[in-house]
Amino acid sequence: MQTKVASLGSLVFCLILTDYIIMEKIKVGIIGSAGYTGGELLRILIYHPNVDIIFANSASNAGNKLSDVHNDLFGDTDLTFSSDFHSDIDVLFLCVGHGDARKFLDANPIDSAVKIIDLSQDYRLKANTEYQGKNFVYGLPELNKSEIVSAQYIANPGCFATNIQLALLPLASKGLLPNQIHVNATTGSTGAGQKPSATSHFSWRNNNLSAYKSFEHQHLQEISESLNQLQSDFLPAGTGSLLERAAQKINFIPQRGAFPRGIFSAIYVDSDLTEEEAYELYESYYAGHPFTHVSKANIDIKQIVNTNKSIIHLEKHGDKLLILNITDNLLKGASGQAVQNMNLMFGLDEKAGLNLKSVGF
Repeated sequence: MQTKVASLGSLVFCLILTDYIIMEKIKVGIIGSAGYTGGELLRILIYHPNVDIIFANSASNAGNKLSDVHNDLFGDTDLTFSSDFHSDIDVLFLCVGHGDARKFLDANPIDSAVKIIDLSQDYRLKANTEYQGKNFVYGLPELNKSEIVSAQYIANPGCFATNIQLALLPLASKGLLPNQIHVNATTGSTGAGQKPSATSHFSWRNNNLSAYKSFEHQHLQEISESLNQLQSDFLPAGTGSLLERAAQKINFIPQRGAFPRGIFSAIYVDSDLTEEEAYELYESYYAGHPFTHVSKANIDIKQIVNTNKSIIHLEKHGDKLLILNITDNLLKGASGQAVQNMNLMFGLDEKAGLNLKSVGF
């Protein structure tokens, strides 16, 4: 009897050991590692339990340590930036500027076995998704989770687009979006990228507030396509551009805030729902999505800074439904969501590497 128990124990140990050996880590390559989104991606992936970073490409910083550019990583890694890249990886992240991802892929064909997650806007719109005979899937898990799981290529959503869509998807899922949607959303200075500009440097941004791209922000296009995916009559017919047709329905005023990171959106629509019915709808829609939460208490932006969360608050005022949403533009609005998509593509726990704590105060 003891011999049988010992044999059984050895068998279990061997099975566990074999399973451990088989579970090789995901080999990751990153193009554009020196900017804000590249830096956030590195901060997540260095501690991701299922990832090995094979290369972090940055032509301008080749040979330098990651911590020379992202100095908060000092003591966390001895990795250096590389000038080259290759396809001996499982997944490639593109953290480059808008327009540059398509140029890079056109000039550098990637092995068809390599999965790609593009953080630019180059492949987000339905008219621009084709690459190497396959299509990029729009990477908003709260909308397209099943498609993401089986996707080869992912177009990661924009930061404003993520926030505003998460605020509106439950209504669209029931065909409850009205003819006019009113959005005021404020973003931190990191949303403008790392390169200093007249409206991002400290002396202009500090203690200041301004609006930009009113009624014509480019994210209106991907927002409208996603809403139309759930509510098929949302986008008006016509010969105008996608941006023009989206702007007929969504009145969007983006603002530059005097803080580094985070997005706070205040959205209101005409609605026949009671406040209780609205909460039931939102809680039901997001029940299976681990990063989007519905709060009956009022919310503030510090709750989500440095996290992959979206926190939504609802209020009913007369016939108006007020929807507040907070997200971190660099995490749920960019690199965090990219890792969330990677987790889904490789069959991992959706939250792997993303159990991040907010700043709190």
